[in-house]
Amino acid sequence: MQLKEIKIYYRSAEINDFDEQMQRLIEKAKQQTELSYAPYSNFSVGAAVLLEDGTVVCGNNQENIAYPSGLCAERTAMFYTNSQYPDIKPIAMAVAARNGKDFLENPICPCGACRQSLLETELRYKSPIKTILYGTKNIYVINSIADMLPFAFISFD
Repeated sequence: MQLKEIKIYYRSAEINDFDEQMQRLIEKAKQQTELSYAPYSNFSVGAAVLLEDGTVVCGNNQENIAYPSGLCAERTAMFYTNSQYPDIKPIAMAVAARNGKDFLENPICPCGACRQSLLETELRYKSPIKTILYGTKNIYVINSIADMLPFAFISFD
């Protein structure tokens, strides 16, 4: 048996490292946390997707007492993007989360179901989606959803 290794690369950034367009994208994700419906977990997540033409599509987590019937912010935003703007390629996504009233110091990463759904969008458009994960002390930038899901459930034609 041979031991193998998978490495992913990501960048750690500060808000001032981003251009104005990406700073606005992060702010949109943060604003979306205020619109989240999270009465059971009190954990609010917002996501904002930047399309190639400059359009920004937002979403937030929507909980349901019949767990797991709710939906994460990332899928809410991307599913809306794919349904309303099917001919415009998504190029970036920002994600922010609050636990109660305060944003998290360290960013959260999309869950496995979101990663798989977001990867499907990368495959659909044959283009990576830069992902910015916001935290008050740390901001991470990942160049592709595929980097977050190295053993993805995909068809190898």
